Parts: sequence; C-alpha cells; structure tokens
Amino acid sequence: MTRRDFLKTLARLAGLIALPMAAQAEAPSRLIQQCPLAGFQYHDGEELWTYLTVGDNLELVREPGNPYDANAIRIDWLGRKLGYVPRAENQAAARLLDQGRRLEARIGGLRKSGNPWQRVSVEVWSVG
Repeated sequence: MTRRDFLKTLARLAGLIALPMAAQAEAPSRLIQQCPLAGFQYHDGEELWTYLTVGDNLELVREPGNPYDANAIRIDWLGRKLGYVPRAENQAAARLLDQGRRLEARIGGLRKSGNPWQRVSVEVWSVG
C-alpha cells in the first residue's frame, strides 16, 4: 500500500473523505457546474497535489465578506484551502448557498500542466 493510499484510507475511516460516488448510498442529484479551480498556485494545491484523487469530496465555503469578490466561494480539501470557484463562474452557486441550498463539490479531473488553471477541475452538485 502506498503512502497516498494509506492516508486516503485513514481519512475515509475518520469520515473526512466520502467513498467514491458509485459506493455512496445517496449520490448528488444534479450536476450544476464544472469549472477549473482558481488560485491553485497561491494556496495549498501544490503541496497537496500528490494526495488529490478524482472523486474526492471538496468543501464549498462562502466568503461574502471577501474584499475581492462578494460572491467568493472557497474550495477546501480536508480542511486545507485549494483555491476558489472562478469569479466569472460563481454567481449562481453563491446565490444557491446563500439561499441555504445544499451543494456538494468533487474533484472532476486532475491534469499535470504548467498552467495552474488546468490542474484541477471541480464539479458542483445540487443535492436533493
């Protein structure tokens, strides 16, 4: 077992990472957005890159007081900041979160690229 697999297994047992969608009893009902992860190069993305896996759950955290974007939605993985939903694509999801709608996010794709905007693709799902 690799170190990466061990850490993922440990996180799953601790309830920090959900099982892949196919193994979950209740899957998100509707994909509402796919977008790149903005700010990957400025936060913990590079440090965590080797641990990220397609299908990993991500946490969406509204930051209405963000001085750069009133619709800001931070994206965290296991409590670590990876980046944001891009400013040009965050209005609808911010509105839904502000209305109390339950949204889930997952890593939709990973790509080794020199362009940080192409490294991580995020899927946002509406639940229920």
